[in-house]
Amino acid sequence: MMEELNQEVKLKNQLKEEKIQLWNPPYTVDDNQPGTQHMQELAERYAPLLCLPLAEVGGALEAIRLQAVRRGRGNKTFRETKVATLELLLPRDSKKDPKNKKHLETRLDVLVQEVVDRVTEEYGLKSIKLILNGKTLSVDQRLDQQGVKNHSKMMVLKVSDNELKQQLSEEEERTKNQNESVKRTQKGFQILSERDGSEDPDTTPFLEIADQKGNPLNIPHKEKKALILAMGFHEKGRSLMKKKQFDNALCHLLQADQQFSKCGSALLSSVDNFAVLQLDIVWCYRALEALSCLDDGKSRLQRAEDCFLQCYGEQQQRLRMIKGNTGREEVLFLRLYLLQSLLSYIEGNDAQARHQLSKVESLYSRLSLDSEKMTQLMTLGFTEREARLGLRACQGDLQEAAIHISNQRQEREELKQRERRKRSRRMEVISTLTELGFSRTDAARALHHADGDVDKAYEILLDSSQAALATNNNTEGVGEQKVEQLLYLGFDRGVSEAALRLTGGDVQSATQLLLDNQGVLSPELLSASPPSTSSSSSPSSEEPSTSSSSTADVELVNEVLEDISRHEEDYLDLTLEEESELIATMKTYLSRGHTV
Repeated sequence: MMEELNQEVKLKNQLKEEKIQLWNPPYTVDDNQPGTQHMQELAERYAPLLCLPLAEVGGALEAIRLQAVRRGRGNKTFRETKVATLELLLPRDSKKDPKNKKHLETRLDVLVQEVVDRVTEEYGLKSIKLILNGKTLSVDQRLDQQGVKNHSKMMVLKVSDNELKQQLSEEEERTKNQNESVKRTQKGFQILSERDGSEDPDTTPFLEIADQKGNPLNIPHKEKKALILAMGFHEKGRSLMKKKQFDNALCHLLQADQQFSKCGSALLSSVDNFAVLQLDIVWCYRALEALSCLDDGKSRLQRAEDCFLQCYGEQQQRLRMIKGNTGREEVLFLRLYLLQSLLSYIEGNDAQARHQLSKVESLYSRLSLDSEKMTQLMTLGFTEREARLGLRACQGDLQEAAIHISNQRQEREELKQRERRKRSRRMEVISTLTELGFSRTDAARALHHADGDVDKAYEILLDSSQAALATNNNTEGVGEQKVEQLLYLGFDRGVSEAALRLTGGDVQSATQLLLDNQGVLSPELLSASPPSTSSSSSPSSEEPSTSSSSTADVELVNEVLEDISRHEEDYLDLTLEEESELIATMKTYLSRGHTV
């Protein structure tokens, strides 16, 4: 597949240079048939020029000619009837003929769901997602509203495939779970993004975003919510990548990319997570053989390189200042250069592909580890991950690696102790404010706004209480203090007040209502009558009680936390086995056209 794309691009470049139009005479004659003699002469001239076999060149030229004829016909059809031609990049095991690209004709003013139904029926797929330029198309919106144009290339991502008869029940279960997995991941990390550590972290875990040294970052609340969701989806995607479930992983990674887009550029340039995500998405493209997602892959790798430059500095000097070395992060550059080499080859730029591959091989030789040294470190009681990361950080020096790992363990333990002391002091202050008559939640929120200053937090609580008393007569069941709590969580004032009215002023229920509806209340909900304050009826089956909801939240949080690595450098712990296989493949391909 890669070789064919490489040859095709080289031939197209040659044709463009000579201004040869294969869709016109003498190369295409009546009824769009090939001009056999002229096509043969062209193949005979290009084969030695590009150092390729004559038969392969002839076949590739005919494929390019047919592609051009089809495109011209599609343009004419679109002008006359507004019916567009879309190119489908089908899943690997759905392609009966991998050389035959699939096309679909449709108007662009139809819902994506209509196209999904046609594709699933025609190609026997159980359930699919359509990806355009790295973004999942929404089935309830039109094609043209989401940037789909005539001749757009769309990746068909399989959720389930009913051709696998023996695994049908497993596939159906996986299909049902995939969308549920995305929803549960999002809801779980939404819950975590609302927690500020005011409760006992042993029973109510929360997430804190820190820099490379483990120091917490001060991030605006709305950005922090988006960042936690982005990092949560990314962790889930990486977990699925380790299990080789690349189609499912890609769904989660694209969700992470969508959340990262809500974060400011200043924030993204201070952490390397965004760059690593771009690498992971393109790595999934490679694993799924979606090599035609070339433009999106190129732009993602460029974003990754730019982000690494901003985050690590020129020649990685900023990273060296922070961590003391760059050995562990070099695996990211190895993967970046390897993917760049792959895309350059697919583009027909063999020289650039070789240049990037030489950088990859240099890094690979430096990062490949001595198995005996690994064994010695593990005998000392270090884990395999610690041994691998330690040796890379110390350029393979065994004694330095042992010292480095021990120091890291000590730093990690000191950080944990510091966090425990910080949380303990926070809990003491909250308890003090609670004894003064304020609720624990209000005390935690005030302390957060006061940056830990107990006197300032007390003033905030007094001011809030007075403001709440002043507005109680005007807003039945919707106190300003309660509204402020919802505003602090990132919701708009209008929907916050409406949610409180609908839930009888119960902040927890209002929060859950807004989370369940993505912060937007439908007209049906807004027109519903709020519950009577004197009513003592039990909750309906559709609206679970607070206790059952709390239990469900605990289970959901525990579920998503399982996908978060307990080691902060897990993303750097690559064995390089997959990279080694791709390096060997690239060397084989490039050696065939070495004289080009």
